[in-house]
Amino acid sequence: MTIPAEATVREVMTPDPITVTPDTPLRQAIELLANRRISGLPVLKEDSTLAGVISEAELMWQESGVNRPPYITLLDSVIFLENPATYEKELHKALGQQVKDVMSEKVTTIAPDTTLREAARLMHRKEVPRLIVVDPNAAPSVVGIITRGDVIRYMASHQDDA
Repeated sequence: MTIPAEATVREVMTPDPITVTPDTPLRQAIELLANRRISGLPVLKEDSTLAGVISEAELMWQESGVNRPPYITLLDSVIFLENPATYEKELHKALGQQVKDVMSEKVTTIAPDTTLREAARLMHRKEVPRLIVVDPNAAPSVVGIITRGDVIRYMASHQDDA
């Protein structure tokens, strides 16, 4: 099954996705994810621009904890074998109480008129489960979200077209 060349992200995306702000309490974001049975939420700043994304992966820090970076001691000095700043960042995530403490600022975006084939390639190449659909000519600019599941459902519903 191949995706028709003319199919676009706009046809398949979930429009007007549920969003949170950086200051949203983490408990509220967790409840939204669980109650709506979704795996990620765009995080919007006060001006409705995209700040990041919070997903199940980021929330796993809450339960998985943080491993102390390996180190050696030499003449009463501690020498870290990994960057200790990484540990501090992970610790901050594990103890976070607001979305901004846990969210990822690395977000892969796509335009609504991009072909569905290109969206599928981008998700595969970047190994991301979702793309935030952004239209710079709209306000707010986040107009949708598309997931791997959306692409698979599209493929399943169009099997007879092949």
